[in-house]
Amino acid sequence: MAQDLTEKELLKMELDQLKKEVKNERQMISKTGKELKEYIESMAAEDPLLKGVPEDKNPFKEKGGCVVS
Repeated sequence: MAQDLTEKELLKMELDQLKKEVKNERQMISKTGKELKEYIESMAAEDPLLKGVPEDKNPFKEKGGCVVS
């Protein structure tokens, strides 16, 4: 898609994107990093990647086997 646009159109798209980004509220990483860490720690007990999925609720477990003799 970008190959079909002229340089002027690409620059206009970039300018529009920058105008949107300048309106975003900025926050200090010292604050957001702490909040993110607290959120991750509070949700760790429910994280299936950390605690695993019970076999009876695992939709990806093998239903049966195949024996080749």
